[in-house]
Amino acid sequence: MKNNLKSNFLLFLVMAFALLLVACSGGDDSGVDSSNSDNTTADSSSSSTEVEAAAGGDLVLATLSDAANLDPHMSTDVPSASVLSNITEGLVKKDKEGNIVPSLAKSWTAVDDVTWEFELEEGITFHDGEDFNAAAVKKNFDRILDPEVGAPRAFLFEAVKEVEVVSDYVVRIHTHYPFAPLLNHLNHPVGVIISPAQIDADYENMKADQPAGALVNEQGPIGTGFMKFDYWTPGTEIKLVNNEDYWSQKAYVDSVTFKVIPESATRAAELETGYAHIIEPVQPNEVEMIEGTTSTVDITPGSSLSYVGFNIDKEPFDDVRVRQAISMLVDQQLIIDGIYEGIGEVAKGPLAPSVYGYDDSVEPLTYDVEKAKELLAEAGLADGFTTTIWTNDNPQRQDIAIMLQEELKKINVTADIEVVEWGAYLAKTAAGEHDMYILGLSNPVGDADYFLTQLFHSKNHGDAGNRMFYTNDRVDALLDEAREEIDTTKRLALYKEIQDILVEEAPMIYIHHQAYISGVSEKIEGYWINDSGHHKLQEVKFIK
Repeated sequence: MKNNLKSNFLLFLVMAFALLLVACSGGDDSGVDSSNSDNTTADSSSSSTEVEAAAGGDLVLATLSDAANLDPHMSTDVPSASVLSNITEGLVKKDKEGNIVPSLAKSWTAVDDVTWEFELEEGITFHDGEDFNAAAVKKNFDRILDPEVGAPRAFLFEAVKEVEVVSDYVVRIHTHYPFAPLLNHLNHPVGVIISPAQIDADYENMKADQPAGALVNEQGPIGTGFMKFDYWTPGTEIKLVNNEDYWSQKAYVDSVTFKVIPESATRAAELETGYAHIIEPVQPNEVEMIEGTTSTVDITPGSSLSYVGFNIDKEPFDDVRVRQAISMLVDQQLIIDGIYEGIGEVAKGPLAPSVYGYDDSVEPLTYDVEKAKELLAEAGLADGFTTTIWTNDNPQRQDIAIMLQEELKKINVTADIEVVEWGAYLAKTAAGEHDMYILGLSNPVGDADYFLTQLFHSKNHGDAGNRMFYTNDRVDALLDEAREEIDTTKRLALYKEIQDILVEEAPMIYIHHQAYISGVSEKIEGYWINDSGHHKLQEVKFIK
């Protein structure tokens, strides 16, 4: 209790100092005006007068980490996807309730087990003036699946045999086999459509020996979304501006700035002084403090997983007994209570309860120090060993690293903690330079295939997602079988077997399914964040 009081007092001092620094340079400069009066749609619940009064303004969202890559077909991280989801669009999307609904495709039909037909919206243009049509859809999926491009998430659409242009606004997606989660996969951030002209330019750039996606990342993506890319100052901020020619419900705000502020107390101070209107993440121990101000706290349950991964290509983590032993040193509920202030849900395995394929009967490994010692002795490591735990600048992950470091001492294992910058962290873990690492994965698809294939299939070693370099022929075969199985009962049974194997083989320590915590200014309304941690800003407006 004394430690908690001391921690809270220190947090208060840090936040107060940050408030003083921020206050020295002024206050809120949101610049709300009513110049953007086109933000009305047929289904809007507000009258035109109310909408005009609320339209305009420069929205500032302060976040922990910068984007890593703004080419949506090459991106693999949540900070990037959160920005991109406001610029780009796919054929389908998910609504607030998690239902698949139309986006650039206004309807679709399953022609047969291996053919889907999509009717596209007409009259849409990309931010560069290029027409959106069936040819643009085909060009995008051809690029995603092009081995020369090497899109890290290409496996999402490896079931696709061909995208056929039927007419200007009708496409057919032919698959190699019946592929149950296709619509869910089309909702993934990698499945968005960017300008054909920009794709052509990127291919030309590749001919000059530049890496695929370099031009798109540098220029910023050209999509069809309600916001347009303006500029990116890496490590500092990304600015988007209103797409006044947007084809559907226009955004209310004039611009959005994603401001990178790694220090949690500084983000909270920016919210309190009006320099930021949304902050995310809010640290769990700051919730009560922020709720005591003029701002509110939004807590959204997530479908993601936080975990500690082992590099199975390195000794001694190639021994399942070592992985099981370390897994038995982790008390997930203690982590949630002590680090996340009770916010979140213990992970029994890799899948969150909201994800299709989750099975509540999966039996997790439980905290057992004595059993851990026995397993390590069986592996010939009774005297322990020395290793490293990598994490990025996420404070909760750093706290988990410290907690694990202390637990490892109980089995004579010495672990050094290394905090690595986000971009380098992704690159180095993809290259297999780590021992243990702490990371998380969101699940915008909502289906077990995406999550389990990305993390555990041997074809996805490295940047594609399997940073543990885990290989199990039985798991590979089960994953391949499950994605082709149309029968729901059989498909769920396959995922149950996969989860049982993954818990037993412990390629990672399954920590928890986090909740996304945002601080929201009383000056705005309409903000929400989905269960993958992507900020939804289309309906955000300033309150006059």
